[in-house]
Amino acid sequence: MPKLYTNFESGNSYKVRLFAALARITLEEYQVDLPGNEHHGPDFLAINPRGEVPVLVDGERTFRDSAAILTWLAGTYAAPGWGGRDTGEQAEVIDWLAFSASWIQYGVFTARAIVSFRGTYNGVGFQKEEVTLNEARIRSQKSLEILETALRGQDWLVLGRPTIADISVFPYVALAPMGDIPLEPWPAIRAWIDRIRALPGFIPVIGLDDPHYRRKESQA
Repeated sequence: MPKLYTNFESGNSYKVRLFAALARITLEEYQVDLPGNEHHGPDFLAINPRGEVPVLVDGERTFRDSAAILTWLAGTYAAPGWGGRDTGEQAEVIDWLAFSASWIQYGVFTARAIVSFRGTYNGVGFQKEEVTLNEARIRSQKSLEILETALRGQDWLVLGRPTIADISVFPYVALAPMGDIPLEPWPAIRAWIDRIRALPGFIPVIGLDDPHYRRKESQA
């Protein structure tokens, strides 16, 4: 059974858990203690020198990025179609996986990290948070414009069906309000979020229905 090193608050880990639930793939899950800095300890760094979750260990193979994990699971364990049925379809899916790892990561991901978790957590170093947050808001606006345009007149990002492209882009966009990035101006995105939440087997993530939960805890 594939083993997933995960954390319940990690959106990148949630991508994998969500896809596994939708595709009915059974994973052994290990919760990495991020607040306890377990991901920077020697045992975890031996698995992933990057010190990040998620990590998937499947036999002799280890995958250390959510896009790689989604691609592996889609091609190895899921019903045909989630990752693309031929090279052309796969390329269309990968286009959005790359968008998720760039525009989304340095936009809504970073805004959420700073506003709700008080850190950038994406390899941008120790730049002042107010500067990084402003950059993240600008990138968020542009990335949501791109996503809104792509979803106008179609239900899914590519191929006319749910794919790992949707699963990769979904979490941090849906969690954007945790970074004070509102979704009200984006009707096509909100409808797409609702469609994903209606998929059989969907599982939620903390913050999806209460974007202020982290700030409430800090005020308690």
